[in-house]
Amino acid sequence: MEMQIENKTSTISHENGIVYPSDKIMLDLKDLKKVYPTPKGDYVVLEHLNLQILKEEFVTIIGHSGCGKTTMLSMIAGLNSISGGNIAVLGSAIKGPGPDRGVIFQSPSLMPWMTALQNVLLGVNRVFPHASKSQQKDIAKYYLHKVGLDGAFNKKASELSQGMQQRVGIARAFAIKPKVLLLDEPFGMLDSLTRGELQDILIEIWNKEKITAVMITHDVDEAIFLADRVVMMTSGPRAKIGDVLNIDFERPRTRKAVLEHSDYYKYRKHLIDFLEH
Repeated sequence: MEMQIENKTSTISHENGIVYPSDKIMLDLKDLKKVYPTPKGDYVVLEHLNLQILKEEFVTIIGHSGCGKTTMLSMIAGLNSISGGNIAVLGSAIKGPGPDRGVIFQSPSLMPWMTALQNVLLGVNRVFPHASKSQQKDIAKYYLHKVGLDGAFNKKASELSQGMQQRVGIARAFAIKPKVLLLDEPFGMLDSLTRGELQDILIEIWNKEKITAVMITHDVDEAIFLADRVVMMTSGPRAKIGDVLNIDFERPRTRKAVLEHSDYYKYRKHLIDFLEH
């Protein structure tokens, strides 16, 4: 994505020395710290973590297991307390969970006895309480249609395959119109064919909605295909941002165009070299 960086007096410094105008920043993590007390003393998961994510940007985050990626994402979601530092959305510090942040987990956590439509309506009804019942249903149906579940509105979640359940999870997250979409390895438990299909669905809806997105992944190819920037985290404890890679592929992208791009293997090597250190 092309970022028009204007000369503004109000700026925020990025850890890597880049300066962004503050009115371009959607999500700002400043000197973030997470500590878990243990019988043997404090275990510091994250420390001195600084990251700014821009409006309409898609950022993927990679790093070894245990580096605190999920901890960081759950702190942004407001589901995990902050030990130090600050997280702000559009300049306002977060105070717990809120509809400005939608979350898609590895397991979609649907109500199994409810239909696909009812599961999406749970969020829609809470976020748009003043809309009419038919308007609420239209919103839910629109996003279920976008993820390819036209014929499954009235199927119970327990009757759906894992891939279809994750489609409901994607529809539910987009339907509440969040400012920031947080994705914690949403395709990690799926087979490679389903994974590819859902990556395409996710990026197609994102291209239209242009919601700021932050996604954790273990998959280097997924990280490159989806992102404007790939953020690499150092290994824990005391994990922080180790490196940031700009992905300069045009949008909208096709998998074929990305794989055939002359920079693709250069990007891939950069990420793998970082992970192998």
